[in-house]
Amino acid sequence: MKKEAVITEERTLDPQYWSALNELGHRMLDDLFYYLETSRQRPVYTKPTAAAIDSMQQPVPEMPQDAVSVYEDFLKHVLPYNTNNIHPRFWAWVQGGGTPLGMLADMLASGMNANVSIGDSMPMHVEKQVLDWSKQIMGFPETASGLLISGASLANITALVVARHHADRNIKTKGLQSLPGPLTIYGSSETHNCVMKGVEVIGIGSDNFRKVPVDENYRIRTDVLQRMIVEDIAAGCRPFCIVGNAGTVNTGAIDALDELAAIAKEHNLWLHVDGAFGAIPNLLPEFASRLKGLELANSLSFDFHKWMYVNYEAACVLVRDPELHREAFAYAVSYLMVHDRGLSAGPDGYNNYGMELSRGFKALKVWMSLKQYGLETYRTLIRQNLQQAQYLAELVQNDPLLELMAPVPLNIVCFRYNPANMLTGELNNLNREILMRLHEKGIAAPSYTLLNGQYCIRVAITNHRSQFNDFELLVNEIAAIGKEVVSSKW
Repeated sequence: MKKEAVITEERTLDPQYWSALNELGHRMLDDLFYYLETSRQRPVYTKPTAAAIDSMQQPVPEMPQDAVSVYEDFLKHVLPYNTNNIHPRFWAWVQGGGTPLGMLADMLASGMNANVSIGDSMPMHVEKQVLDWSKQIMGFPETASGLLISGASLANITALVVARHHADRNIKTKGLQSLPGPLTIYGSSETHNCVMKGVEVIGIGSDNFRKVPVDENYRIRTDVLQRMIVEDIAAGCRPFCIVGNAGTVNTGAIDALDELAAIAKEHNLWLHVDGAFGAIPNLLPEFASRLKGLELANSLSFDFHKWMYVNYEAACVLVRDPELHREAFAYAVSYLMVHDRGLSAGPDGYNNYGMELSRGFKALKVWMSLKQYGLETYRTLIRQNLQQAQYLAELVQNDPLLELMAPVPLNIVCFRYNPANMLTGELNNLNREILMRLHEKGIAAPSYTLLNGQYCIRVAITNHRSQFNDFELLVNEIAAIGKEVVSSKW
């Protein structure tokens, strides 16, 4: 029989010599501050080398390695090949660039190692403060509930679970099979695919998501929506939710939220607004008319890590009816009972408002950022990004070789290089090639989308480091690369 190993000395994962780790930690801070400070001096994209990729094909380490050598591996193989959304010319997927203070806040939160789910501790109250601020920003009542969460995808799913509970409370225990007819949900054809995933995850099924056509400005056709709801009711379906878009991912279109609220009220439907990035301009008084109806939503999702530039990851879901929100998720179990005193006392546990029992202290970086910068700073930066989008659109319209492909109501600009006399398929391939070369040269990182089957270069501006001359460079480089590609007959 194999003899079991005997532990002769008690061990810990803390360092034997704190001074050595302290020195390494200071080096890490210096390196990362320099990395942020010099972001403009590096290419916006660098393809990972074969050596870097091979370094991640190693067997699991059996024996300890020196912390300095582990950090050297990070510096050599990981940091140089970041997605690099900290770069001033990163305009790909809608991602904010983070801040130095946010980086430090994440370090503080990680050092505290708090599980912000239950218990009488200040991290619970910090999250409550952030949620209260979020309600003020978005015009929700003080009595509303909310939750900080990883991103709008999970925030949307959380809201849809509450919407489903609103439709029929028996679903929580008896399941969807207890219903006499299928639940149906409505959103425009421009609705983000994470909503579709959410519809599948909560058991509604993607076939029961009714995609409503959009108008020439990519906004939901409310007249068609009204007709589809009436037809579904007549067919024995059970409409339960409308999803409105405050900033679609393709073009930044904002649905007529006040009209959606009226339709939802008429049919007793839940109105959820996906405001991942487009709800943030609610901070601007001059944007009130465009987001009219946002405050009427039953639930709202938005990201701090997009247009409020908070370091990944940090999002929020707000729910107007706190009792319904809690009822949709809460379970009474003995090991999570609240006590009168001690650690087990404190606020109502956040585990009662979502799926997660293990929750990091993401509220700290939001709290610290809002305190450091204040809403007026965010207003200035949001206006700056909006002006940059309009400036880029003007540059595109003034260049005879570029074509603006959609209106620019927010911070997204879709356009293409079009030298004329080319078929749609050829133009699509040409612009795809331009985009890839733009990335490979490390010049800039827009992304792409298809609008009515036409490939577009898509610039999503949620970057506090971007300057107006960056967009001049983008347009000039696209024109130069386009001519190069066409002349080479690639």
